[in-house]
Order: sequence, then structure tokens, then C-alpha cells
Amino acid sequence: MTKIRVTKIFEFDTAHALHNYDGLCSNIHGHTYKLHVTVIGEPVSDVNSPKYGMVVDFGVLKNKIKENIVDKFDHSIIVSRSEASSFTDGDKPIFRRLHIVDFQPTAENIVAHFASLIKPLLPEGVELFSLRLYETSTSFAEWYASDNC
Repeated sequence: MTKIRVTKIFEFDTAHALHNYDGLCSNIHGHTYKLHVTVIGEPVSDVNSPKYGMVVDFGVLKNKIKENIVDKFDHSIIVSRSEASSFTDGDKPIFRRLHIVDFQPTAENIVAHFASLIKPLLPEGVELFSLRLYETSTSFAEWYASDNC
């Protein structure tokens, strides 16, 4: 059977700050991110299946990404653990939607993080092929499964 790639695009707003960066991005600032999620698989060949001809139901893909990425990261702040003390009062975050991560929250690292979150969500027989994360309309980072074997 033929392998087919399908892509679903998501949009959400997130802020971040880059610890020890030597430019404006060291300050808290936000982006309207666009995330292109591309999966690959063989279309369902069972003519009796309601998913006949589909690699994955776009609605299923949409719901999984929305629940696990968009709903969690939209209107939130991502900061590295080295910046965490500036965003917490003791152990309590001062913002309700704060993500403290173990990496510098660049587009490159965020897209790799998203790949690690998305891969286990996919149905059997469907694999994550690539992610493209636009930070601005002219700047993006890409993750490809083939580069990360």
C-alpha cells in the first residue's frame, strides 16, 4: 500500500523569555505560533471501516493536538528552569499558565519538545513525520523524524 502524509495546522499564542540571551528576546515577549503537524501512514484499506481511505481522521488528530498542545500552551508563558525563580513565589507559580522547562525555550527546542509530546498520542500505524513551528510569519523551526532516528 502507498504511504501518505497528511498535515493539520494549529495556531496559538504563547510568551517566552530566553535566559542569558544577548538581544531583545531575553525579555518576556509573545508570538502567535503556527504548528504544522505532519503524520505518515497507509490509508485504511478495510472498505467496511468508517475510516476507509484515511491515514488518520483529521478530527482525531485535531482533538489530540488541541488537548495536549494548543489548550496547554495557548496564552501561557514558557521559561527555562534557570529563570523559574523569577516566575514563582516559592514553589507556587505567579502565573496560572506557566511552563517551566529543562531547556532554553527557543523555537528549535520547543518544536523538539512538541515532537516528544505528540509521538505517543498517535494511533497505531500512524507516525509523526515532521513538525514545523512558525514563530513569526517568516521564521520557523522544523523537526523531522528521519533526522532523529
